[in-house]
Amino acid sequence: MADSDVIDRFTAFLRDRRLPITQQRLAIAAILLRAHGHMSADDVAATLAADGQKVGLATVYRTLDLLVSCGLAEQRDFGEGFKRYEPMHAQPNHYHLTCTVCGAVAEFFDERIPDIIRRTAAARGFVPGQHRLLVRGTCRACRKTPSVLDRRPM
Repeated sequence: MADSDVIDRFTAFLRDRRLPITQQRLAIAAILLRAHGHMSADDVAATLAADGQKVGLATVYRTLDLLVSCGLAEQRDFGEGFKRYEPMHAQPNHYHLTCTVCGAVAEFFDERIPDIIRRTAAARGFVPGQHRLLVRGTCRACRKTPSVLDRRPM
């Protein structure tokens, strides 16, 4: 989906709900939807500030929630004490490996996982709607650091 199509979809979402279509909301949407990683609200606010745009953190949070509600972004919790957001057009049905030491996040996809979920759910009479997979552990770089070995989860 092209950037203008995504912004048009967000604008239509706001209009349908009779919410103001402001330059701040559109700027926040543009920043997140161009992101190649997982941005926090603080990351978005810092990018806005670097661009010379003054937007309050509360407006950033509210707009990120709207982008999630409209299906253009996904909220992620990597156990850092705050949420991160990523655009949904990036890579559908992908999963995350998160290092509990340095916080690195690696995305991956394995076509077997949705099938395993469907078969497991069907065997229990369950119809899955959506799923998430987050694996927490220690990345290769941190495992090579001697002091990390004492903190590595079992």
